[in-house]
Amino acid sequence: MSRSFFTVSRSRSEAVQFRAILAATYPVFLAAALVQRLRPGVAGPRRSVFGEARAMALSAIPFAFMG
Repeated sequence: MSRSFFTVSRSRSEAVQFRAILAATYPVFLAAALVQRLRPGVAGPRRSVFGEARAMALSAIPFAFMG
């Protein structure tokens, strides 16, 4: 088997793992975004709650793949 096959297979496996972790953790980040939205005193331009939850998840999940 060629080396590129293993590279493609590994990157595909990591992509599947990333999506699975995203799907599993998104509800937690959605709840956190809702709590943030309900806090008084937070002003300024905001994204939707769903966009904010996705942004939080996308910024935190890569730490699971370090190492």
